[in-house]
Amino acid sequence: MTDPLDVSFRSASGRIIAALAARFRDMDLAEEAFAEACARALESWRSRPPNHPDGWLYAVAQRCALDVLRKRGVRQRHAVEDFGLEAEMDEFPAVIPDEMLRLIFVCCHPAIAPESRAALTLRVVCGLTTAEIAHAFLTSEATLAQRLVRAKRKIAEAGVPFDIPGPNLWVERLDAVLSTLEIAYSKAHEDAAGTGPHAGYAAEMLNLSQTLAELLPDEADVLAFAALVRFSEARRPARTDAEGFMIPLSEQDPAKWDQALIRAGHAYLKHSFALQRSSARLLHAGIHALWCRRRSLVEPPPWPEVLALYDSLVAICDTPVVRTNRIVALSEVKGCAAALEELEKVRSADLVGFLPYHVTRADVLRRSGRAEEARHEYDRALALSPGAAEMAWLHRRRDELDRARRP
Repeated sequence: MTDPLDVSFRSASGRIIAALAARFRDMDLAEEAFAEACARALESWRSRPPNHPDGWLYAVAQRCALDVLRKRGVRQRHAVEDFGLEAEMDEFPAVIPDEMLRLIFVCCHPAIAPESRAALTLRVVCGLTTAEIAHAFLTSEATLAQRLVRAKRKIAEAGVPFDIPGPNLWVERLDAVLSTLEIAYSKAHEDAAGTGPHAGYAAEMLNLSQTLAELLPDEADVLAFAALVRFSEARRPARTDAEGFMIPLSEQDPAKWDQALIRAGHAYLKHSFALQRSSARLLHAGIHALWCRRRSLVEPPPWPEVLALYDSLVAICDTPVVRTNRIVALSEVKGCAAALEELEKVRSADLVGFLPYHVTRADVLRRSGRAEEARHEYDRALALSPGAAEMAWLHRRRDELDRARRP
């Protein structure tokens, strides 16, 4: 049976914390109040969960915040109707102010160190754990935690206003905003089945990317991100099979893809390309567009074109993550020997614990006939607790190696 608190936490925690932070203009208070509301829900919902769990959490979190402010002696200007608990259980509407974009812009204020902006947004607005964010940035939890503390302190000390800035100030924050949204979306995308704790970000990013595109219709990177999200989400219906196993992109049936989303993605990408001929985000979206032009499984995968775009992407965005993704295409175009050579070049301590790296290495080793090494990489990938569909697929691959070894 699905836990209503778990469902609400996954689907609404970011919106609730963003709304609380916008109302009380204090990020620490917003997080503290939401945590207390969840603690109270564990007790209150045991016998009977509310009709509107998200609204209940928001209402109780407001009360918790007001309790803290009352103790501080600064309750004035924060008065709110004191709903009774029973009223909240049965009557409070599930309406939460949509303040996520506002708080994203706050967290990406220029006063905050560049390396901390996206991390702070992912923690406060998107609800990612410190460990998940550290993993996304290929850094340690301790380092990431220090960045978060410093960033929150800076917001308080600098008196950063909790409002969406005027259009003349958007561009200076735009790269950090987009980087944040990209990482948040990647957490949803990495779960093929859409059942993990961050699955809700998929729909959230469709909405936020559309809002940004409407606010900034002539920003090429905004349009490229909007295109990428649509191309990726269009493929979601084909990402798992009837047994719940992940289906790799090259093996997905294009007939199951959402053509309306693909058309919307191409429209965004066309406009983006007209504004700017090349950028990392434009190239990344272009790679997804290549896949979405495929019409059937009979049509060969566009590996040569994908590799060419990754070559261009590496030239302007040379990161271990981009190189790892490029190696997948390289193995298909130039063979496993070339891919293994590149894997040795990209190997670093930063990639230990990076799931795509271990999966890519396992696959290339498997296809090269190096079964024992491949098995070791599959074990390392499985130890990272991927999503259910990904784990099922990895187990299948590893079991195939075991069966091949038996006499």
